[in-house]
Amino acid sequence: QVQLVESGGGLVQAGGSLRLSCAASRSIFSFNAMAWYRQAPGKQRDLVASIISSGATNYVNSVTGRFTISRDIAKNTVYLQMNSLKPEDTAVYYCKGVAGQRTLTDYWGQGTQVTVSS
Repeated sequence: QVQLVESGGGLVQAGGSLRLSCAASRSIFSFNAMAWYRQAPGKQRDLVASIISSGATNYVNSVTGRFTISRDIAKNTVYLQMNSLKPEDTAVYYCKGVAGQRTLTDYWGQGTQVTVSS
């Protein structure tokens, strides 16, 4: 069974930085793509950043230039470096892996809380 385990969340002041980690129980090359989502209280879960098997990345406009998604293949881990954090970045951050060929399967981590104080 595939497991994704997030870590690195916490409380930080506006303007600060955090690095989230998502450790996978199998090679991240086995995923077509991996992504970070976030969900603020009372809101839907939204895509933040993604990285596909080729290494190409994509970001939502609100985090472009502040967040960076990366991966360490040897450690089966995907990261989200978050700089210049804003109070509106406060949310539970989730890691997702998408795997499969004819049928795609989504795998989710349990989430990690990020709180940015003003």
